[in-house]
Amino acid sequence: MSLSTVEAILAAARRAGADQADALVVRDVSIGAMIRRGQTDAIEQAETTTLGLRVFVGQRSAIVSTTDLDTAGHDALAERAVAMARVVPEDRFGGLAEHASIGRFDAAGLDLEDRIGVPDTAALLDRAGCAEAAALSHAGISNSAGASAGYGRTSVALGTSAGFFGDYVRTNHSVSVSVLAGDAARMQRDYDYHSSVHLSDLMDAETIGHNAAERALARLDPRKPPTKQMPVVYDPRVSSSLLGHLLGAINGASVARGGSFLKNRLGEQIMATGARVMDDPLRVRGLRSRPFDGEGLRTAPLALIDDGVLTQWLLDSRSARQLGMTSNARAARGASSAPSPAPTNVYLEPGDVDFATLIGDIGEGVLLTEMMGSSVNSNTGDYSRGASGFMIRQGALAEPVAELTVAGNLIDMFRRITIGSDLEFRRGMDAPSIRIDGLSVAGQ
Repeated sequence: MSLSTVEAILAAARRAGADQADALVVRDVSIGAMIRRGQTDAIEQAETTTLGLRVFVGQRSAIVSTTDLDTAGHDALAERAVAMARVVPEDRFGGLAEHASIGRFDAAGLDLEDRIGVPDTAALLDRAGCAEAAALSHAGISNSAGASAGYGRTSVALGTSAGFFGDYVRTNHSVSVSVLAGDAARMQRDYDYHSSVHLSDLMDAETIGHNAAERALARLDPRKPPTKQMPVVYDPRVSSSLLGHLLGAINGASVARGGSFLKNRLGEQIMATGARVMDDPLRVRGLRSRPFDGEGLRTAPLALIDDGVLTQWLLDSRSARQLGMTSNARAARGASSAPSPAPTNVYLEPGDVDFATLIGDIGEGVLLTEMMGSSVNSNTGDYSRGASGFMIRQGALAEPVAELTVAGNLIDMFRRITIGSDLEFRRGMDAPSIRIDGLSVAGQ
């Protein structure tokens, strides 16, 4: 149905006078259930379908969207889009992707759809309740901030006037819980969560509850660390935040605007020798996997950092034209927005240093387990973030710490990373433990 809708609206765009066009239909179904202290707190269910049409008249373009898929309204929608395009300024970098595939494409082999169907609310409430009950069973856990379980299904259909047509479906299951330990002034909060494409891959709800409780209890009675330069270790829960800063700096749109601290460093060594950052849109059952990008280009795995060398920008066709390059199929889009560069399943390949060895020679340092706030200068790479975690003393974890700030410069920080071996694929962006020596820690 979605691809036939795409074909119909593209035909309407041609009749309205568009030189080029692409169309996208996105259908989202989601259901979520929330529990707090054993009682149903909320049940949410939503279903939306949106059709987006982008037209080009020469180098002018416009985008329109609607939730009405009735073909009777397609001509009026296309005519409105073409009329809008004719009055906007030209964009010399605009246009469809030059090398989009021709034919029909799907996500065969990626196993992105769990066909068990939409779970009922009773099953979701039971899953959330199991997670919360497991957490509350721990002595010292004083309250619950709630637990939730959810399901989502997104279907995407894309077509272009150049002859590309493709569609795929991705499902998602999730469970999370947040609890509080202690009381009054010494209260601490922590959480755990997991999501997966297939229910069979979802972490057991009770395990998630136990993890949340143990983390909250471990944070009780935190101190402030000393203010000094020291080794800092990023736990896998937060180490991917460093990848997030990297991805922002190598986004082709940012580079083309000149707003990136890495804008002149393509082809240079920016990370430690041996470091490799991959973007893999074809991971089987990957949370962000997709067989083609938002412009109809076939996707493929891409090494963004290879042996420490910056090898790629994240590019859609427009940013690629601005930079005199070719798109590497990293365009993402919504039905009502133009394509823009974005990653898929990004990860930092693990090193060969286990966690005990990673911290074993640290006389005094900090393990970060939670980050908060962010002050990162996109032009210079200056970095400052609030955090909490645990002191490291004589190669072992010690007392919890909170209300600290970690600061440095990302250019220097990337060069000094030591990579742990404990990579797990739990999110769309993953990294193992990362150690960076000589960061400024401000506490007491």
